[in-house]
Amino acid sequence: MSFSSNVKEEMEKTIGSARHCQMAELAAIMEFCGIIDTHIPGRRTLGIDTDNESVKRKYFTLLKKTYNIGSSDEPSDDVSYSILEGLGIIRSDGVMRGMNEPVSAVLLKQSCCKRAFLRGAYLCVGSMSDPKGSYHLEFVCDTVGQAEQIVELLKDFELDSRIIERKRHYVVYIKEGESIVEFLGLCEAHVALMNMENDRILKEVSNSINRRNNCDVANITKTVNAATKQTEDIEFLRDHYGLDKLPEGLRQIAEVRLNNPDASLKELGELLDPPLGKSGVNHRLRKISEIAGKYMR
Repeated sequence: MSFSSNVKEEMEKTIGSARHCQMAELAAIMEFCGIIDTHIPGRRTLGIDTDNESVKRKYFTLLKKTYNIGSSDEPSDDVSYSILEGLGIIRSDGVMRGMNEPVSAVLLKQSCCKRAFLRGAYLCVGSMSDPKGSYHLEFVCDTVGQAEQIVELLKDFELDSRIIERKRHYVVYIKEGESIVEFLGLCEAHVALMNMENDRILKEVSNSINRRNNCDVANITKTVNAATKQTEDIEFLRDHYGLDKLPEGLRQIAEVRLNNPDASLKELGELLDPPLGKSGVNHRLRKISEIAGKYMR
């Protein structure tokens, strides 16, 4: 099972204790998956259109808790009307709004209700990449109004998101790992949150080790290249100028470098008499390179 499916399975089991939170989550499910059959005159049959078993189970659980309807029962016309009215799908003037229009702000006044709505929205149209790879959370909406409402709700929790169009859909997405962790927390998917945090820690440690290794390799390469260039300059002066013509300090470090081509600057300094620090050794070798450069032209 994918990480995203595990998240949905955990969110399915999370039920708000307050009725207003249950209605907010039910409103999200109705907005993204709800259907109303009005083919029979005078009747409204309420249902959902989804292949997601987690959404189906959550839908029936919320109906049972908020309207005392059994999971195998079909809501009566009166109950369906009451549900539609309570969720703001049937307005106070009796006119029914579109099922995929944004949910009434009346249902989303409290922070807990906003959390419940986002949880329901994720169950229906959300997905998340495996945090072992990249970080990506998205909601695929049918209308720009739905997408903008999700963006505003996320913003209420200081979570930045963006909207892009993709094949006639409006996709709300988050790519920052820390923001996705916060989203899991506000939706009370605590097991998924801990698993993602563990993956993030392992990834950060691995990246840190790789960066350190790359830095070490780069430093070694730089040191080897510098030593090779120093040796070449000294050999050139030996063959075309004569090391005995160099000042004593330069001649001494030139001979030590030729005899110890793999030694570091610190090690070269310790071989001199008297010993010399790294900066002193580096200064003398740079002077030798300058002299060699003049004769190479």
